Amino acid sequence: MKLMDCHTHTQFSVDSEADINECVKRAAKLGLAAYAITDHCECNAWYGEEHYSEEEKKLRESFDYAADFENSVSAVTALKEKWAGKLNLICGVELGQILHDMEAAKKVNADKRVDFIIGSVHQISGEPDFYFVEYDKMTMDGIYDLLERYFSEAYDLSRTELFDVFGHITYCLRYMKQRHGINADISRFDDIIEETFRNLAMNGKGIEINTSGLRQGFGDCFPNLKYIKLFHDIGGEIITIGSDSHTVEDIAANSADGIKLAKEAGFRRLAYFKKRKPHFIDIE
Repeated sequence: MKLMDCHTHTQFSVDSEADINECVKRAAKLGLAAYAITDHCECNAWYGEEHYSEEEKKLRESFDYAADFENSVSAVTALKEKWAGKLNLICGVELGQILHDMEAAKKVNADKRVDFIIGSVHQISGEPDFYFVEYDKMTMDGIYDLLERYFSEAYDLSRTELFDVFGHITYCLRYMKQRHGINADISRFDDIIEETFRNLAMNGKGIEINTSGLRQGFGDCFPNLKYIKLFHDIGGEIITIGSDSHTVEDIAANSADGIKLAKEAGFRRLAYFKKRKPHFIDIE
């Protein structure tokens, strides 16, 4: 089984201290078929803090992602040259909140150094990142309202061309379960999820199997087998595997488990991106 990891973070992500050189060495040692560095770039915090209103500042922890983006892409571009022929290194970005500042997203999309863009929704309009939501202070009706707005925004994102693969599409469930044991049933949103997947498939976009939940107490991937199979069954062809690692040690963590899920869902090949175009590797 050829392992790959198309969602990883380094020192150029605000929530990671992983040395980028050590990350690359680790990926090479593992013999990964493809390794993408996809540091965070939140479109709704593209500019410096002074650019935003007081209300906007309350919903964010960090700013000036334009600088983080440039630092990451510059470093990866140099490492691609250094490791040419030794590692299939991909210059990527995890682009959050695309709909909140589409001009910022267009700037990232226009950068020819970028091979791969994960489109993620870490927070919805008017709310903090799901990481900071105080679920224990919410009613279940409030939680389901939050989830409904998330899947609505995910649907809207699926209609754009400003990314390649939708990242961890059930990210909204992560912290409510991990920290508070809240198990929300998202089957009530299956119709809009199916339409989201249909848009992605029709537009030549993919989804990722994000394996971070397997090592972080969630107990499953984002999304789980049900939704991976749904994407396959409505015609989705592009699927990537990502650990969402924020440390050197977690690179490619549970990649084999993600690949097994892809195969069980009906996929026979995995994708990675170069110059914004999908390349495929058969699942053995």
